[in-house]
Amino acid sequence: MSEQQLDMAKAEAFAGQMLGVLNNAAIALMTSIGHQTGLFDALSTLPPATSSEIAASAGLNERYVREWLGAMVTGGVVSYDAAAGQYDLPAEHAMWLTTAAGKNNFSLMAQFVPMLGAVEERVLHSFRHGGGAQYEEYPHFHQIMAEVSGATYADALTGTTLGLVPGITERLAAGIQVADIGCGSGRAINLMAEAFPNSQFIGYDFSGEAIAAGRAEAARLGLANARFEVKDAATLSDQNRFDFVTAFDAIHDQAQPARVLAGIADALKEDGIFLMVDIAAHSDVHGNLDHLAGPLMYTISCMHCMSVSLGQDGAGLGAMWGEQTATRMLAEAGFGQVEVKRIEEDLFNSYYVARLG
Repeated sequence: MSEQQLDMAKAEAFAGQMLGVLNNAAIALMTSIGHQTGLFDALSTLPPATSSEIAASAGLNERYVREWLGAMVTGGVVSYDAAAGQYDLPAEHAMWLTTAAGKNNFSLMAQFVPMLGAVEERVLHSFRHGGGAQYEEYPHFHQIMAEVSGATYADALTGTTLGLVPGITERLAAGIQVADIGCGSGRAINLMAEAFPNSQFIGYDFSGEAIAAGRAEAARLGLANARFEVKDAATLSDQNRFDFVTAFDAIHDQAQPARVLAGIADALKEDGIFLMVDIAAHSDVHGNLDHLAGPLMYTISCMHCMSVSLGQDGAGLGAMWGEQTATRMLAEAGFGQVEVKRIEEDLFNSYYVARLG
C-alpha cells in the first residue's frame, strides 16, 4: 500500500498508542518491583522524601531505588519536587498500590507481568508446535495466587461472597460437608474453616506444593476441620457426599472441565449447591470489546490458563470462556438451576450459584 493510500493521521495516532503500550508495560513491570520490594508501602508512610530516605526506609539500595523512582515519576505514579529533590506517593494513588489497599491493590496483579514473561519461550514453542506449558514452569505462581486470593477474599468471602448463596451461611454454621475444587494454597478453605468450626472442609488441588502450603496454614491456625488432598479434579469420584462445593477461578484452567463439572454434580447431595467463581466475560470476543480488563485477561489466558490446559492435552477453555459457555457447560453437567450474580466491588468475576435438577 502506498503512502498516498494511508490515513497518516490514523497511522500516527496508532504509533502513539503503541508507544503508550510500551510505556505502560514498563510501568507494570516496575509496579511489580514496587510491590515486591515494599517501596509503595514505604512511600505511603513517609512524608515527601529523598531517594536516600526512601531507600533507607525500605532497606534497599539507593541507586536502584532512584532509578525506579524515575520510572514512577515519568509514569505519573509518584510526584516529584525538583527543587527539594523529594518524592511523594499521593494518597489517591496509594489507595490502589499498597498492602493496606487489600483487594484493590493493583500492584498484586502487576506480578503476573514478570511471571508470564518467564514462560515466553515456552509459549512461543507452543504457538509453532501446539501443546502448552506445565504449572511448574511458572515461577512463584502459587505464592502469587495465594497473595491475590488472600487480598480478594480476606474480608469478603465469609460475608459478601457467601451471602450470594441463600441460606448457606446458616447451613455452614450448623455444620455441613464442603469441598473446594482447585483450592491452590487453600486460603479460601482455611478462611471458611476458621469462620465455621462446625463444618468440615476439604480442598483438592493437583499441585503438591500448593497443598503443602494449605496444610501448613491450617496447622498454623489450629484448624482441625480443614483437610487438603493432592488430587486431579477430573478424578473426583465421590457420590452424594458434599452439601456445598466451591471453585474459585479454577474451572477454566482444567484440562477436562466438562468431566470436572460432571464430577462435582455427582459429588453433591440432592439439595447441594455449587458456587463457581470465574472471570466475568462474554464467550465471544465481540462481546468483550468494552471489557475493562480485556487485553489483560486474554493475555493471562494465552500465557497461562489456556496454555496449562493444552499442556495436559486438555480443552484449553481459557480464562475468557465466558458466561454463555459456562452456563451451557453447567447445564450439560446436570445443573438445572443456575443463577449468575455479580459483586459490585469485584470488577473481574461472575458468581455462578448452581443447583441440581
